[in-house]
Amino acid sequence: MSPDAVDGALAAATAALDLDAVRATFRAQNEFVVLERWVPPAVVAACLADVERVRPAVHRNYIPGHKKGGSVSAFTLRERAPAIWAVYRSPALLDLLVRLTGAPLQCCPPGDPHACALYFYTEPGDHIGYHYDTSYYRGARYTVLVGLVERSSSRLVCQPYRRQAGRPSVEVRVATEPGTLVLFNGDTLWHAITPLGPGEERISLSLEYVTDPRMTPLKRLVSNLKDAVAYFGFRTVFGGAR
Repeated sequence: MSPDAVDGALAAATAALDLDAVRATFRAQNEFVVLERWVPPAVVAACLADVERVRPAVHRNYIPGHKKGGSVSAFTLRERAPAIWAVYRSPALLDLLVRLTGAPLQCCPPGDPHACALYFYTEPGDHIGYHYDTSYYRGARYTVLVGLVERSSSRLVCQPYRRQAGRPSVEVRVATEPGTLVLFNGDTLWHAITPLGPGEERISLSLEYVTDPRMTPLKRLVSNLKDAVAYFGFRTVFGGAR
């Protein structure tokens, strides 16, 4: 599927949305919204072909008490996953995100291995504990999750109001079915992925967009070290950009 075809399909899906209603939900839920099965099936199918193409490149990691699973970085996806990369770079998708968030979003710089990533939950117990997608950039960072494979009891569990004083505690559990899109501000949504069961599989795509792509050298080092340890490995993070 060509980049133009991907962009056209996402533009058509955007045209079918009630943008005012989606924007209102996004704001009411503290910059968090779920669009169930929004990504067109043809785009999902093209992304799934890319998933199989990059599956041998999955880097698995285990951090006791926090996460266990596999990841593929933006560096690999840029080279070997044309449909996934076209989704990330889609002008239609970026325009939708700007209209929903009201923020001047843009893609992350080429040296960010986390800009566009695949997460593989394929072994029993694969999970990620509660966390924020903390931005090391000078601006805000928004996360888009797209479900690609969902053959599991694992769920994305979200607490959108955790940092809002006086708001009641609310927990939202999301089954990221193929094509389901989740948009949120990484600094405001407390979220986790519950453990995978035996014989199950869950694969999702993560896309990151920022309002200001500048980052201090120290914060870039901290960000790269986090990505190397928790996601992609030192060889990929410190050698992949080249």
